[in-house]
Amino acid sequence: MTRELTGKHVLSITIGAFSVIIGVNIFMAYNAVHSFPGLEVSNSYVASQEFDRLRTAQVALGWRVEPRYADGQLSFRILGMDGLPAQIAHFSALIGRTTMAREDVTPVFRRVNGAYVTDLDLAPGAWLVHLEAVATDGTPFRQRIDLFVRG
Repeated sequence: MTRELTGKHVLSITIGAFSVIIGVNIFMAYNAVHSFPGLEVSNSYVASQEFDRLRTAQVALGWRVEPRYADGQLSFRILGMDGLPAQIAHFSALIGRTTMAREDVTPVFRRVNGAYVTDLDLAPGAWLVHLEAVATDGTPFRQRIDLFVRG
């Protein structure tokens, strides 16, 4: 036996569907607002001028980064314009996944034959490296490196 679809049934179905949609939107908006870390810079114009100055200084270094990951060992060789290891006063790198901060690590590197090396077990997949170095003259060097580890 089938029941007749009345206007009250259609109204109930419509209200129920829109209630679910609105409820999900409110939940997602709340999570987006409460998970946002906040203001990145207080003055975007000043930040852009600083960015241009730092970028020009970094380009003038002429450094080239050669990343390598094999057998649980991550290394970065930074070469100067002359093809020799660059003169670096400070080196660090943040390694993590592109989509979550849970697996982020900042390992301690040691200098071996002109390269910065650390023992690190990386699971297969895409990894993001935020490399930071400072030249001996104080010039900062930053580079984002996308690293893919085969399984």
